[in-house]
Amino acid sequence: MDRLLSFLLFAAFFYLMMRFGCGAHMVHGNQGGHNHEGSQGADAPSAKDPVCGIPVAPGQGYSKHHEEKTPCFCSKQCLGKFESEPRRYAA
Repeated sequence: MDRLLSFLLFAAFFYLMMRFGCGAHMVHGNQGGHNHEGSQGADAPSAKDPVCGIPVAPGQGYSKHHEEKTPCFCSKQCLGKFESEPRRYAA
């Protein structure tokens, strides 16, 4: 019975760490890992997602090279919308 309780506690801890801890940023489109302010600088300009208009910090989100430009996207959903209708969002 003690082994089962220990396993359940470990499983709950693992779930919480993946959901809210260090692995949580992987769900939100952060390809670059943790956001270290010192590496990019707090004053680094952010790009604007052409689909939803949300600012995207340098090194964050997703990008797609299109007609000599590389727009940044906050999520895979916005990237998918752009890929389905690039002319609509390129302007």
